[in-house]
Amino acid sequence: MALVPYEETAEMGLQRFHKPLATFSLANHTIQIRQDWKQLGVSAVVWDAAVILATYLEMGAVELRGCSAVELGAGTGLVGMVAALLGAHVTITDRKVALEFLKSNVQANLPPHIQPRAVVKELTWGQNLGSFSPGEFDLILGADIIYLEETFTDLLQTLEHLCSNHSVILLACRIRYERDHNFLAMLERQFTVSKVHYDPEKDVCIYKAQRRSLREDL
Repeated sequence: MALVPYEETAEMGLQRFHKPLATFSLANHTIQIRQDWKQLGVSAVVWDAAVILATYLEMGAVELRGCSAVELGAGTGLVGMVAALLGAHVTITDRKVALEFLKSNVQANLPPHIQPRAVVKELTWGQNLGSFSPGEFDLILGADIIYLEETFTDLLQTLEHLCSNHSVILLACRIRYERDHNFLAMLERQFTVSKVHYDPEKDVCIYKAQRRSLREDL
């Protein structure tokens, strides 16, 4: 699915993904993300949407202290780590094949007193949802996870399972193709959706979604 090793490319825009380390200053910490494009492909590099969403959290757009949060399709775990540094209790998830790489980045970057607030856990969308209580999280985070059309139904099922009536979903993505618009349309059938941030330099949007109330559905 997402974990496809990519062949070498001469394109300038992809050269940064081949660097073994990507360094960021976020939440008053220097975060050094180990990248491994050759072995794990898209799951093992930091995408612009992750940086934009992490920065949005750093801006204080959401109250994170004491918040129960989950990051879906975390890859390198940048967003989840920033949420933990800002006070949230975060479950950072990805598929089984990516977990060891994800854990290594989390352990290398979070100070010992923060690490208990960040748990790395397997989550394959639409499959092992029984490992998570329904409506377990206050905040659901996803960066650049809307790109494979065959995963959309499973992703929506996962969001529905993890959300309570009070949960907030924040999805950061670049809307590139018709399928991306299709996902937003699918999301709007189950959730109230609004665009809360746009970064023109990176062409990344952040969408906020919350479960529709019964009154809205009437």
